[in-house]
Amino acid sequence: MTKVIDFQTDPTKYRHWRVDYDGEIANLYMDVDETGGLFDGYELKLNSYDLGVDIELADVVQRMRFEHPEVKVVVMQSGKDKVFCAGANIRMLGGASHAHKVNFCKFTNETRNTFEAAEADSGQKYIAAVKGACAGGGYELALACNYIMLTNDSASSVALPEVPLLAVLPGTGGLTRVTDKRKMRRDLADVFCTLEEGIKGQRAVDWRLVDEVVANSKFDETVQERAREFAARSAKPSGLKGIELTPLTRTLGEDGSLVYSTVEVAIDRDSGRATVTITGPQDDAPDSTETLQRQGAETWTLRAARELDDALLHLRLNERQVGLVVFRTQGDPEKVAEHEAFLLENSEFWLANEITQYWKRVLKRVDMTSRSLVALVEHGSCFAGMLAELLWASDRGYMMLEEFEGDNRPLATVTLTEGNFGAYPMGNDLTRLANRFQNEDQVARAEQHKGSPIEAEQAEELGLVTYAFDDIDWEDEVRIFLEERASFSPDAMTGMEANLRFAGPETMETRIFGRLTAWQNWIFQRPNAVGPDGALQRYGSGIRGEYNMERV
Repeated sequence: MTKVIDFQTDPTKYRHWRVDYDGEIANLYMDVDETGGLFDGYELKLNSYDLGVDIELADVVQRMRFEHPEVKVVVMQSGKDKVFCAGANIRMLGGASHAHKVNFCKFTNETRNTFEAAEADSGQKYIAAVKGACAGGGYELALACNYIMLTNDSASSVALPEVPLLAVLPGTGGLTRVTDKRKMRRDLADVFCTLEEGIKGQRAVDWRLVDEVVANSKFDETVQERAREFAARSAKPSGLKGIELTPLTRTLGEDGSLVYSTVEVAIDRDSGRATVTITGPQDDAPDSTETLQRQGAETWTLRAARELDDALLHLRLNERQVGLVVFRTQGDPEKVAEHEAFLLENSEFWLANEITQYWKRVLKRVDMTSRSLVALVEHGSCFAGMLAELLWASDRGYMMLEEFEGDNRPLATVTLTEGNFGAYPMGNDLTRLANRFQNEDQVARAEQHKGSPIEAEQAEELGLVTYAFDDIDWEDEVRIFLEERASFSPDAMTGMEANLRFAGPETMETRIFGRLTAWQNWIFQRPNAVGPDGALQRYGSGIRGEYNMERV
């Protein structure tokens, strides 16, 4: 049986990271256990990493925001001498399946984006304190930080050597961040990305690869001094008290099904389909920020976000033959809207803000999941607020029209809220409604119906769903769509869906994921990289890869 990859962890289980908290400053150390690889067959030498290392980092970043909101500055540094991070483990990449390589890169991108956005979203600024070799994915860890400091000695450098050494691209946004974020000159970027040895000292500052270079003798002292300066300038309130992110309640069935407290995932492997059902809140929204703080991880909005996030990651990595994800909801849409409204009305309170920001990240995870997505708006559903975003994140939406014989559930409705018009932007910085319509008048027309449940006929007329079907046609039309979708080439579907989901403007984030989806996905299948004589297979042997020199 294939190993099930578990994305749940906690500090008591960490093998690769440790954190020292010092009031408003957290010192985050990357100290990878060489023998702690997620799979057999490789050692994580020189602070190289695999998916297991990144699962821990994602947990660190999440807990930093929820459990330690008092932190204003995070210093990311190495726990080893003479090396910051050697990047993704090459033996792991050489032995991994194509799908695992791409999903690994996608998850690491999402994790990088999360701590990159932590300053804007949560008032937590990340400093990369680079001592020793910082290459490939190691430099990409640093690039995602808000400020990079490099020690000035003969052993410390930054490098993106993937092209000359491995015949692949810097897979977690390296090329994009040096140009779009660091504003590096194109010709110098070309030089940098073809230099195996990288760049050191003042030249790294001059080329905009780092923000500051410091003498080795003063490095540690200066890093802490800079952290204190940034913390003193932070506008984030002091003295915030966090909550505990308690373990998720989850049952994994032999058939692949998952059952949480608010989310259920049913797997039909014969048809390549997963049905994700989210149950809305049973209780009223919190009546105060004190109540929200006391409820902590048990409040519905946070619990549902965490469970949906875990379910999505499980489907991506552990159910790769499942090509179609069906989203369903059940519950009271008014209660969903009330819970969301409480968060938005109290956005100045740190925990309300963090939960909203987390929903933004989870919904982006939906956007970036390479599966066909469909939402079924059935009687008794609760597609309101953040749950309604799933409808517009999906490739299509089907809605029940009028009463169904023998069905006494409340009529199917969609409820637009204030949150649907700005709280959860996509990677292209558009709301999902703006991305859907690409027409301001249609968005404004939909906004006029904010706050009231919209039944099927009007929802179809407003363009909020693709089709609405009555009792006679519903079952057949939905079945035909699901069967047809499962018959298409998954490669063609990935390409089509990735293009159609992100209309409008490009951003650094969409370029990072677009280049991963198209360019790296393609390169990871080329013999020049992964063939028996390719660079990934020959790395470390002293023999360079043999390339087919035809340009395509």
